[in-house]
Amino acid sequence: PFWDYIVKLARVSYQDIGFDELNFDYIRFPSDGPLKDARYTYDEGTTKTEAVESFFKYLHTQLQPEGAIVGKNAPLMSADMFGMVSSHHDDLGIGQVLDSALPYFDFIDPMIYPSHYPAGFDGYTQVNAHVYDIVFNEMKAARARAVEAGYAPTKIRPWLQSFDYPVVYTPEMVQQQLTAEHDAGIDSYLFWDA
Repeated sequence: PFWDYIVKLARVSYQDIGFDELNFDYIRFPSDGPLKDARYTYDEGTTKTEAVESFFKYLHTQLQPEGAIVGKNAPLMSADMFGMVSSHHDDLGIGQVLDSALPYFDFIDPMIYPSHYPAGFDGYTQVNAHVYDIVFNEMKAARARAVEAGYAPTKIRPWLQSFDYPVVYTPEMVQQQLTAEHDAGIDSYLFWDA
């Protein structure tokens, strides 16, 4: 029933209000709190990745039905995913796998916020001191995976960091991200700054 509610809100947003793109954020399983106490309603024997992909597919079939023309009778659709889906092939414990989202959305928006990568990622103890490297490597990996799966690299559109955490993000750091994603063959992006 909640899936139907999300579809209803999406249809109202597109058809009645006039949004031309629907962006779905945090389609995933929880990663914090007392997870051992969590009970989920998806079928026993179904993995988290399969459950999340089932929802991706449901959104796609409900909002971009067969024969729909994007921009005329179907919205553009995008999904936000954690940045590490670009270079990881497992589900990160939350059901998100880049390859399982590619068929169902016009854009996949990995959240490539360097500050959110753990110390030691790609060998960098200070991830915020390696903004260019993290964005370049993650975008290069995401682009390659999209192309390998038969999709245009333009399907990858990252969220980049423009907020101060845990250090002040300077204009130079923001520019490094733009340069990195461009050097990796990606030409569109989103910036996050609350």
